[in-house]
Amino acid sequence: MNPADKISDFVCYGEIIRSDSARRFGLDNTPTEADIVKIKLLCTHVFDKARAHFNVPLFVSSCFRSPAVNAAVKGQPNSQHMRGEAIDIDCDVYGKITNIQLFEWIRDNLDFDQLLLEGGINGWVHVSYKATGNRKSVGMIPNP
Repeated sequence: MNPADKISDFVCYGEIIRSDSARRFGLDNTPTEADIVKIKLLCTHVFDKARAHFNVPLFVSSCFRSPAVNAAVKGQPNSQHMRGEAIDIDCDVYGKITNIQLFEWIRDNLDFDQLLLEGGINGWVHVSYKATGNRKSVGMIPNP
């Protein structure tokens, strides 16, 4: 896929594979076709719905992570990012809405597996989505 190729209405391939750590350490961050299927579900059922609701740009700070990239960023060993099921969104980048607004809207309106407000109000929103068996687990991590 090319970086400009669309994954969903509001997300392109380049956004979901972008990783400063992968670039810095020369790590491959290419998802498999099975990962891309999951990423498309995640973006369609979560990101696109939030983006359409708020009608403002939302910044994808992290989405897919290969196992090597996940290890480099000290991610959880079982991170859903490695399966294409998680995305981190940082509303502070564009400043149109807050991370709290996004977090609360997703919590109250969407299906998801896990929803976390990480790093407090100036951090980011981590949200995951699975094709089946979403737990609707909600939490806050003050400073990961």
